[in-house]
Amino acid sequence: MFYVYILKSEKDSKLYTGRTDNLQQRLIKHNAGKVFSTKSRRPFQCIYAEICLHEKDAIQREKYMKTGTGKRFIKQRLNHYFQSLSKLITENT
Repeated sequence: MFYVYILKSEKDSKLYTGRTDNLQQRLIKHNAGKVFSTKSRRPFQCIYAEICLHEKDAIQREKYMKTGTGKRFIKQRLNHYFQSLSKLITENT
C-alpha cells in the first residue's frame, strides 16, 4: 500500500503534501529533521492521508493534491478542522 499524506507544520501552520509506503516511519523522519525539505518547519502533525494500492496511483494523486484544485479539495474536505483551528486562534488572541 502507498499513502498520500498532508502534514501541518506546528511552527508555521503551512501544509506539506507527500507520499510514502510507510506513513508512520515517514512522519517520524519528518519530525526528526531527516527530510531536507521540511526540517526547518518541524514539528508536524498528519492531518490527512489516503491509501492507494498502486504506487502510480499514489504518484498521480500526490501531483493532483499539489495543484490549486487539489489544495481547494483539501480545504473543503477538512473544512471543520480548519474552522476549529480558526476559532482557537481567535480565542487565544
